[in-house]
Amino acid sequence: MSTLLSTLPRRGVCLVIAAPSGAGKSSITRALLQAEPDLMLSVSATTRAPRPGEEEGVHYYFRSPAEFEAMARNDELLEWATVFGRSYGTPRAPVEAALAAGRDVVFDIDWQGHRQLRDALPRDVVGLFVLPPSLAVLEERLRGRGTDDPAEIARRMRAARAEIAHAPEFDHVLVNADFATAVAGARAVLQAARLATGRQTGLPAFITALDG
Repeated sequence: MSTLLSTLPRRGVCLVIAAPSGAGKSSITRALLQAEPDLMLSVSATTRAPRPGEEEGVHYYFRSPAEFEAMARNDELLEWATVFGRSYGTPRAPVEAALAAGRDVVFDIDWQGHRQLRDALPRDVVGLFVLPPSLAVLEERLRGRGTDDPAEIARRMRAARAEIAHAPEFDHVLVNADFATAVAGARAVLQAARLATGRQTGLPAFITALDG
């Protein structure tokens, strides 16, 4: 039955993956995008300037502060935040178009973005929080990124603890002790969300055809 259901018309899924820095969120997201052809990465709008090699609509939608403020004011953003004077947000139109077309969208955002997105699209969002196997392993991973300054490590660990405190807000939580296992878990979450009864828009017609 799962094979039959997967071929039915359906609404797409918003898969939000959040984690403290160093837990492996971005690596898991990249692996999912490679393994799942129907999955697309949400492209954010930002007020920061493009970096060399970045393309409009591919890496970001680059907007002036005034344009970004207008988008927020006109409810054109599903979620947004300002960090260190630069604003980032998720444009509503591309996400809603993807969902209506049965495309799944993955979001690499934090717990605050997840909360806003869930409020905006409560029936479409599935949240997955990624935990490190321990705080010691997380600190080791952060040091492996070339960060040796004790003050900076301490700041990042404080931020990690604050992020981890919001894990219970998510639908699913996995521990990234083994990368392949973590990716398999994330794919299982995505597949289960795809097969949710309420998402299968073609299910009533399929059942009627079975009776006929």
